Amino acid sequence: MSVVGIIVEYNPLHNGHVHHYAKAKEISGAKHAVAILSGPFLQRGEPGIVSKFARAEMALAMGADLVIELPVSYAVQPAEWFAFGSVALLHATGVVDSLCFGTESGTLDLLLPLSRILAEESTELQERISVYLNEGMNYPAAYSRAAADAAGFSGMENEILDVLQQPNHTLGLHYLIALKRLASPLRPFTIPRIHAGYHDKMPAHSAIASATAVRRMLLEQDLGAAAPYLPESTLDILAREFREGRGPVTWDSFRGPLLHSLLISSPQDLASFHEVTEGLEHRLRRLLPTLKEPVVDELLKALKTKRYTHTKLQRMLSHILLQHTKEEMAPSALAAGPGYLRVLGFSSGGQELLKKMKKTASLPVIVKTSSFEHPQLELDIRASAAYANAFPNPEVRHIFRDYLEFPIRYTL
Repeated sequence: MSVVGIIVEYNPLHNGHVHHYAKAKEISGAKHAVAILSGPFLQRGEPGIVSKFARAEMALAMGADLVIELPVSYAVQPAEWFAFGSVALLHATGVVDSLCFGTESGTLDLLLPLSRILAEESTELQERISVYLNEGMNYPAAYSRAAADAAGFSGMENEILDVLQQPNHTLGLHYLIALKRLASPLRPFTIPRIHAGYHDKMPAHSAIASATAVRRMLLEQDLGAAAPYLPESTLDILAREFREGRGPVTWDSFRGPLLHSLLISSPQDLASFHEVTEGLEHRLRRLLPTLKEPVVDELLKALKTKRYTHTKLQRMLSHILLQHTKEEMAPSALAAGPGYLRVLGFSSGGQELLKKMKKTASLPVIVKTSSFEHPQLELDIRASAAYANAFPNPEVRHIFRDYLEFPIRYTL
């Protein structure tokens, strides 16, 4: 029974994702698909437009058999740790035998040899990264330049640098590096993105748009404007969530609790949180009184510099909001890997996979959070509660849903 793994956020699930899912099953020859889904807060440091449960339902409605949550410890992280946590979960299931992800080129010809070189974090690579950081580059640019240098492919430095500066290539490279570090037998496949770039703010195709463009239409216009780019099941789920006061959720939904934390925290308190680095605690406190409006977007604009990417700053604010300490997110803690497989939902086919996973999984399979304790799980539960508390119409049953409900059982 062949099973392909996909690593997703579905913010929200759109027609491009449907294409990826179908091609992933086609090129891998898989009968079933397992999705690793980010929880309430995503890799770029922003909240999901609707809850992890609604996005898991979107995945199941599309055809995925089993949806497993990526712990927030890995979900709100740079590409290296996001990829490591995701691949580690797929590897730990014991039932997934391949991984399919999207890239700009749709080929592994350059990424595979690069991953073999970079899987071992050499001292030379780290030193080169430090040099470029000291020259004023942000971390993604410094890593890309250092990786291109370390690869040493004669005459291909510019080509490598170009590849590494594309977001899906960067994630894909780190998926491959994670496979090497875990000595995982999962077979990697990739497909090219079609009709929409990762950051495209406006659609250029009649049926496929980036998630960025879809969210923009949902927030600035309405569901009707985004409808051509969404499967009907996603449209129905979004309509229900919005109607029942569980979305849309944006950074501004957290303005109150975030600003409260910033206002009552000393610079020393702020410095204890993950990704508050290089004096950003002082910059935060200094800029707060200068904002035109007390909104998160204004704060992000004020904080932005050449050295700090928008994504880095969003992740920092997420960690402050959720009170993630440097100790909790230390590389040594993350390198140990996720501590469990938290099931968000499954179909009838997924139920078969769960039965098999009870025998094959190398991590505990969690269907009821109240029956299991783990520091990472506690962070997940706190993040979900904080997220639901920011709904337009929060309810106790939503805030404590992780405790009160079992995974989604999806039937057609």
